Amino acid sequence: MLNVGVLGAGHLGKIHLRLLNQSKKYNLVGFYDADATNGHKVETEFGYKFFNSIEALIDAVDVVDIVTPTLSHYDCAKQAIAKGRHIFIEKPITNTVEEAEHIRELLSEHNLRGQVGHVERFNPAFMAVKDDIKSPMFIESHRLAEFNPRGTDVPVVLDLMIHDIDIILSLVSSKVKNVTASGVSVISDTPDIANARIEFENGCVANLTASRISLKKMRKARFFQKDAYISVDFLEKKCEVVKMKDAPEQPGDFDMILQNAEGVKKQIYFDNPEISENNAILDELETFADAINNNTSPIVTLHDGTEALRVATQIINCF
Repeated sequence: MLNVGVLGAGHLGKIHLRLLNQSKKYNLVGFYDADATNGHKVETEFGYKFFNSIEALIDAVDVVDIVTPTLSHYDCAKQAIAKGRHIFIEKPITNTVEEAEHIRELLSEHNLRGQVGHVERFNPAFMAVKDDIKSPMFIESHRLAEFNPRGTDVPVVLDLMIHDIDIILSLVSSKVKNVTASGVSVISDTPDIANARIEFENGCVANLTASRISLKKMRKARFFQKDAYISVDFLEKKCEVVKMKDAPEQPGDFDMILQNAEGVKKQIYFDNPEISENNAILDELETFADAINNNTSPIVTLHDGTEALRVATQIINCF
């Protein structure tokens, strides 16, 4: 079991603490929070050991789980790496691309492992269909949330849209060619609703919408590729796979057949895989433990996190 400590005991930090405490792959040593009052409260309520300084916590562990506000990710990661600790770092990886690239360099120099908390990669609905998404040429995503003051210190692109940016970059095997976007500030000082269009060199186009001022929640993505349509509902954890193949010469009574203007007939069929229930946050933390113990690459690398932040920054710069 790896000795792990958590930096940050806010809403998400407390979730990480609970899951790490119950994991069979980690030994939760304790946590640090910049707000000592909150730290003592969490210690009293849940029994996790509260450390009075970042340095003391880092010294006591093998792995540092960084769940602090984004602005402090860089400094926390630097301190942990300097002491030879592996780092799990929540998304977005850092506040700037330059910071992210420096963290990657430091991690490589010290021969350590790092993973970024892009949790939707572990969503069971996405995991059930990701192998079916092979060469998408048009992608549409909608991530809508009701207003919550937590998170409004950053643009909606870094708060919400970056999840879908990471998913899309993990699936499209091509470089980004062009990015256009628009965003509007309604309640916050930064954009609360945004739309972006990402064009890739291979011709794929992704159209992303994110809002944190919606009346209802939605987290959906649709992928269109040759002879297939795949949809993923990240919120409801549902997926749908619709495929086409050449129609049989003698179709059955219940076969769905389409014929185009050239007379080519295709059969439509549904191939919906089974979705396995899981806890995505626990999975991302435990697969990171596996990567450390087996000396393998984490599922969401610091490179992945950096590229997602790079595209997010390009989108923000369009506003």
